[in-house]
Amino acid sequence: MTQPQFTVADIRKTFLDFFASKGHTVVASSPLVPGNDPTLMFTNSGMVQFKDVFLGTDKRPYVRAASVQACLRAGGKHNDLENVGYTARHHTFFEMLGNWSFGDYFKRDSLKWGWELLTQVYKLPADKLWATVYIDDDEAYDIWTKEIGLPPERVVRIGDNKGAKYASDNFWMMADTGPCGPCSEIFYDHGPEIPGGPPGSPDADGDRYIEIWNHVFMQFDMQPDGSVKNLPAPCVDTGMGLERLAAILQHVHSNYEIDIFDALIKAASRETGEKDLENKSLRVIADHIRATAFLVSDGVIPSNEGRGYVQRRIIRRAIRHGYKLGKKSPFFHKLVPDLVKLMGEAYPKLRADEKKITETLKAEEERFFETLENGMQILDAALAGGQKVLPGDVAFKLHDTYGFPLDLSADVCRERDVTVDEAGFHAAMDKQKAAGRAAGKFKMDRALEYSGAGNVFTGYEKLEAPARVVALYKEGASVQQLEEGQPGVVVLDATPFYSEAGGQVGDSGTLSAEGVQFGVDDTQKIKADVFGHHGTMTQGTLKVGDAVKASVDIARRQATMRNHSVTHLMHKALREVLGEHVQQKGSLVDADKTRFDFVHNHPVTDAEIREIEKRVNEEILANQQTQARVMEIEAAKATGAMMLFGEKYGDTVRVLDIGSSRELCGGTHVQRTGDIGLFKVTGESGVAAGIRRIEAVTGANALAYLQELESTVSSAAGTLKAAPTELQGRIAQVLDHVRSLEKEVAQLKGKLASSQGDELVAQAVDVKGMKVLAARLEGADAKTLRDTMDKLKDKLKSAAIVLAAVDGNKVQIAAGVTADRMGQVKAGDLVNFVAQQVGGKGGGKPDMAMAGGTDASKLPGALQSVQGWVTERL
Repeated sequence: MTQPQFTVADIRKTFLDFFASKGHTVVASSPLVPGNDPTLMFTNSGMVQFKDVFLGTDKRPYVRAASVQACLRAGGKHNDLENVGYTARHHTFFEMLGNWSFGDYFKRDSLKWGWELLTQVYKLPADKLWATVYIDDDEAYDIWTKEIGLPPERVVRIGDNKGAKYASDNFWMMADTGPCGPCSEIFYDHGPEIPGGPPGSPDADGDRYIEIWNHVFMQFDMQPDGSVKNLPAPCVDTGMGLERLAAILQHVHSNYEIDIFDALIKAASRETGEKDLENKSLRVIADHIRATAFLVSDGVIPSNEGRGYVQRRIIRRAIRHGYKLGKKSPFFHKLVPDLVKLMGEAYPKLRADEKKITETLKAEEERFFETLENGMQILDAALAGGQKVLPGDVAFKLHDTYGFPLDLSADVCRERDVTVDEAGFHAAMDKQKAAGRAAGKFKMDRALEYSGAGNVFTGYEKLEAPARVVALYKEGASVQQLEEGQPGVVVLDATPFYSEAGGQVGDSGTLSAEGVQFGVDDTQKIKADVFGHHGTMTQGTLKVGDAVKASVDIARRQATMRNHSVTHLMHKALREVLGEHVQQKGSLVDADKTRFDFVHNHPVTDAEIREIEKRVNEEILANQQTQARVMEIEAAKATGAMMLFGEKYGDTVRVLDIGSSRELCGGTHVQRTGDIGLFKVTGESGVAAGIRRIEAVTGANALAYLQELESTVSSAAGTLKAAPTELQGRIAQVLDHVRSLEKEVAQLKGKLASSQGDELVAQAVDVKGMKVLAARLEGADAKTLRDTMDKLKDKLKSAAIVLAAVDGNKVQIAAGVTADRMGQVKAGDLVNFVAQQVGGKGGGKPDMAMAGGTDASKLPGALQSVQGWVTERL
């Protein structure tokens, strides 16, 4: 491959330098896990980190921005994971070049700068470029044709081609209502030797004309009735696929031929031993190493649900393609250094996390080969009854839950002359995809329409303050007054109430005046600097303009502050005790407790919890003063303050020192660490693969917890007739006694089974020289069934035996076949035949197999059928 004029690294830098020269603030790529939208599974475009700005719930110190955003689309309607690697331009991970205007420049500058960058900086031939505009967007059409000079025959008006007004490829909507507007897309013509027609034509889906850059002009507010109103400050949102642009600039047609993929494909070839660089499996591996590495760096650990499920699916798809190439041992993680070398400069966190990424991918590879064995066992059990079709839901369960690919299931089935119900498999897959698409959409709640000034938060210094009502809402609509008994939202010009943010719940309390009282249940942001007090009128009438006294529930706030402050101390202690890899993944701080989720691959041991408690309580006893400082973000970084990756920070931040902890935090906190009183961990658990959760209490709640614990210990000691200090020894005595009794019971069961076994020998019938026995053992467990089976096989010499036991309505079944008859009858097939009649299934080895069932009423008939089943096979 000849050295391209623009490498991928060159394209990134050139883009950002160009827009910086046009007055744009260069913004770093946000994580693949969105920090401002929990309803969106992954960051799938450059605008995600600016969503709050477009909705009016946040504001930035700049009005122009540019970024190169890492994006992920896996399994959605635009990028089907199963097609990645087989088409020229589908990827799981991709990079989006984008520039934005927040109420500053609009269509003219956006389109002219786009044209300038493409033709004068990247030097694309002007005669290869086409544009589309929305059919009614005369302004954009005139800019293209009259000002930029693009020939009218290469500017295509796209109408409402999706069945309704504004339902068009060239009209963008954030949701059913809210910000929307026309867009203009720029296409590159790859030439007549490539099949396909221009945009808007019947064969527009061909590969000749490729969209490279979309300019969205948010100028309207879509109303519930389908009409549009002009936005007061129109915005621009553009996005250009880096990989597509690189393919054009490097004179190749497929994205997989650009320099970064050329290097990754060669690395995949090196690790798998596959020499054919055109092999599609190498493309898959090269694509997937980018997606999986960035996901691990952003804290997404492989699991069986949510984001972790998508991560696992991508990793295992890459490993499966290595398996297809003959690679039967871990190899995928060995591509991480190659990726870091290619992308580490543009994404420094990738380089910093290289070890963590490598270890995570290697562990998942090792699990995959264990999965092959587990999947085979499940397949064996599913096919043990002689079925000729593997049910689609079983195949999908193997794929979805155990990571066992469909093609491997099909290979095993072919060897046994069994087919797979692929229609049923795909039906289950489609159902899951539909759920995934629903989870991947923006969830938009129409904000309360508030256009006034922001309110002043005074709650750091005081918990009671005078205020004036500036807006009232009832059932989401603006009103002039609230009557007694009515629920609503109150906006004040200033407030001591903290609005929910950063894991800390919103304050509650009262707004009062003479003869008037509004009970505040919660405080939530309406916009970035506007707090809404949610509650109910409990007395009188409240009107816009009224003066009130805003009083925060002091006891609730103080309890919440203790829990929030201790969370900072606990976070630091976790990193000291468990390691620097600990990274916050969510928190909830209220008056009752603190709940903290963090990255860690193993349960936190009792010893580690005690050490964490010790360190935190030492900080509390030191009784150091808490200090909060507001400073520029760069100055805050210089102080070494902990910044939560994925959190969205402005240019000015609040640095909080609590004990030896220093973090960025806008929450409310105690004045001295001693105000926390006492810290006690109450629970530790796993919430997802690689994510642990700790719950803890402070102050009066910690005292109540310890007193309840003491009461429980005293009660248990009384029951066991021992002093609390002697409880551990007494429990050991009781357990020893229980174990002794269990052993005695087991011996009695064995004797009972042995005596029943002797009696059962006489019940065996002769079938063509082979003994067949099917019987029920009273009071037997699984071990007793196996032990009795061994004794009966010794006594009957040549036999097929089924033994069953019943507990309530549950059935346990054992089947055994002596060695001389396993060529004719297999225990796994026999036990599955019986189990299916009692609502169960099972399997095992040819000489011994176990199964369970749920319908004991069918057991007599099932046992009677054994003789006929065995006779058919002799």
